[in-house]
Amino acid sequence: MTASVKFFDTSVPVAFAGGDAGNTPAFRWYDKDRLIHGRRMEDHLRFAVCYWHSLCWPGGDPFGGETLMRPWHHGTDAMAQAHAKADVAFELFRLLDVPFFTFHDVDAAPEGNSLGESVANLNAIADLFEAKMAASKVRLLWGTANLFTHRRYMAGAATNPDPEIFTYAAGQVRAALEVTHRLGGQNYVLWGGREGYETLLNTDLKRELDQLGRFVSLVVEHKHKIGFKGPILIEPKPKEPTKHQYDFDVATCYGFLARYDLLKDVKLNIEQNHAILAGHSFHHEVALAEALGVFGSLDINRGDDLLGWDTDQFAMNVPELALVFHELLSRGGFSSGGLNFDAKIRRQSIDPDDLIHAHVGSMDACARALLAAADMLDAGVLTGPLAKRYEGWAGPEGRAILGGQRSLAELADRAHGPGFDPQPRSGRQEYLESLVNRYV
Repeated sequence: MTASVKFFDTSVPVAFAGGDAGNTPAFRWYDKDRLIHGRRMEDHLRFAVCYWHSLCWPGGDPFGGETLMRPWHHGTDAMAQAHAKADVAFELFRLLDVPFFTFHDVDAAPEGNSLGESVANLNAIADLFEAKMAASKVRLLWGTANLFTHRRYMAGAATNPDPEIFTYAAGQVRAALEVTHRLGGQNYVLWGGREGYETLLNTDLKRELDQLGRFVSLVVEHKHKIGFKGPILIEPKPKEPTKHQYDFDVATCYGFLARYDLLKDVKLNIEQNHAILAGHSFHHEVALAEALGVFGSLDINRGDDLLGWDTDQFAMNVPELALVFHELLSRGGFSSGGLNFDAKIRRQSIDPDDLIHAHVGSMDACARALLAAADMLDAGVLTGPLAKRYEGWAGPEGRAILGGQRSLAELADRAHGPGFDPQPRSGRQEYLESLVNRYV
């Protein structure tokens, strides 16, 4: 029996219907072939369905267990369950008509009694993925290794005090990276789920950072050895499950990459919920990554502003998304990255088709935000006032200062000159906010 035939109520892929869409799953804004700045909407947004939350999460929380009752979560044959899960996964990809998916190694294939057995399981499922991909449009945006769930990683993987656990993690990442390469993955992600500390009483910060720097360097070295062309992506998150994680935010990751000479090969995968946990806005993290030249990809979800943990809800906030997409469009958009739905349906959303409704709603929110961002960019709503605000730096004196043609003494002498009395100008924040609201 093929699980995909019976899991979802619908068998027809979701299509664009515009304003005529009824209550059945349909896109009202996401018209994949619509051209925006000379590029198809599908190619701008590059949606990816994530394997772990969509297919693997049982609906549990710290106060209660499984609610979603997926049939592949129960049974005695782990590989048969993995095959059934893959059937449903690729049916979901087909129904949503997405161009990409993403996966963790242990979510796609069961862990064995040894690393060798786990790798064999992963390669067997990769064979299945390869066959299914050949018969569909979906491609791999990125793969990654889960180095945080198993109890061996309770004190971290790369930052673990035991070098043998570091070594085991290296074996797991090599396998996941090689499978990602074999499947044509466009990026490879490292999320340091437990690369941090619970207390400084038993933590050597410098040692652990050096270990992490060496581990990422080893991954980069192997990427080049096997000919993997995509970037390695680090995913910033400040805390949870640890008290403090070393990839705290974009700025912290940039400092880490600079210190260990990794800026050439490593970029960042930014998530809205992680940005909020770090005390930043999603817009801030994306803008800073773009400014520092380390932007790579996005995990597209949202957190709850009233809760202090990673709720991983589907992204539905159009005004927030519009500002993020304006930032991306103004700088050329994605290269190898995309929008990965690292999001969970809610614990009470127990119907299989809730997975479809969640993705469709979020894809529409992203499409609507992209259109608003393109309209703002075309009208110069933000770029015009921004250029005006900094126009002095584009002039001869501003260029001379930044070009190293003025000394501190020369600047001070000019400031002391007769009639030199620069006055502040309004930042016009409220005016700009009102302009943005006309588009979103």
